[in-house]
Amino acid sequence: MTTDFEGVVVAAGHSTRFGGGIPKQFQELAGRTVLERSVAALADRPAVKGVVVVLPPGELDGPRAAGVREWPGVDAVVAGGATRTESVMCGVQATGTAPFLLIHDAARPLVSGALVDAVIEATRLHGAAVPVVEIHDTVKSCAAGWIEGTLQRERLRLAQTPQGARADWLRSALERALRNGQCATDEAAALERDGRRVAAVEGDPANRKITTPADLQRAQEVLGNGGVGLRVGTGFDIHRVDASRPLRLGGIHFEGEPGLVGHSDADVVLHAAMDALLGAAGLGDIGLHFPPDDERHAGALSTDLARQIATRIAAAGYEIVNLDLTVLAEAPRIRESVERMRRAIAECLGTRPECVGLKATTLEGLGALGRREGIACQAVALLVRRGR
Repeated sequence: MTTDFEGVVVAAGHSTRFGGGIPKQFQELAGRTVLERSVAALADRPAVKGVVVVLPPGELDGPRAAGVREWPGVDAVVAGGATRTESVMCGVQATGTAPFLLIHDAARPLVSGALVDAVIEATRLHGAAVPVVEIHDTVKSCAAGWIEGTLQRERLRLAQTPQGARADWLRSALERALRNGQCATDEAAALERDGRRVAAVEGDPANRKITTPADLQRAQEVLGNGGVGLRVGTGFDIHRVDASRPLRLGGIHFEGEPGLVGHSDADVVLHAAMDALLGAAGLGDIGLHFPPDDERHAGALSTDLARQIATRIAAAGYEIVNLDLTVLAEAPRIRESVERMRRAIAECLGTRPECVGLKATTLEGLGALGRREGIACQAVALLVRRGR
């Protein structure tokens, strides 16, 4: 793996919106500080040589900064400026000779390794990249308590971090912004003003920014609140039969069997499994992560979707203890395929086959499933918080 990136984690804000005596970046989050988790998200990636941490000037000679200097992967701790742009420039100036840089907000401690890697690859390919997420709510323009208008959300996206760029591009963009007295709210904005094209990478709804105490509480819940180690979730999925499509169950193809209606490959076994895992981790449901109206997922293999969910489960601090699945169908008979299915399910979820229980039952001819009009699956997942 080429180590051609250096990271900058910006933690120079004073957390005025967060309130309280301890800035949000130093708040405890499931046994580690918010800042430590954000730094580790970059430092743990094989492509990243090291990380520069940007702190408020008043923290630089204090015990917090001394502790940060001891963290694995931290190359330097520097003081920030009066604006975000100034703080980022302070961090960039402390980096070495790596051709690419990653800039990450300290307030995003739940970013997954998979998302960081996606930004890295897109930056190598395009020169600059930013993760973005779609807006599913209607967006209004308001002033003085009144609605001014409704914005067309189809092309609008919410930007996240880390954001990647060629080091020379980013230095040039930041220098130009500072020279012109401009304050960019993120690195992509500075690059855009400098005439650079920035690639959009699919972001992650779980990569939430901590701004208020309520945000921190939600992050605590995602990571197990520092106390409860075991989490249980349930899942259920059902699809109608469609004889024109191939049948995939539990990550394998059933030759000659009628398939199922669905936006993706309609693998009810993996869909139920993903919902159970997401529920246990407190990360919503499969529809939140892969909206059914998103054409990018049309015909997608559920094994690919499950790999993404497994990455997000791991990023939230959990690993799979057990996943128990029951297929409800008159056909096909899966007895001869159970072991193949268990291996396929375990492989895409990053666990061992012995952690996957799989069985099937018929409906004795009762109801739509009994008439072979569909197939369903129910799932129960048990997760444990890592480090316990």
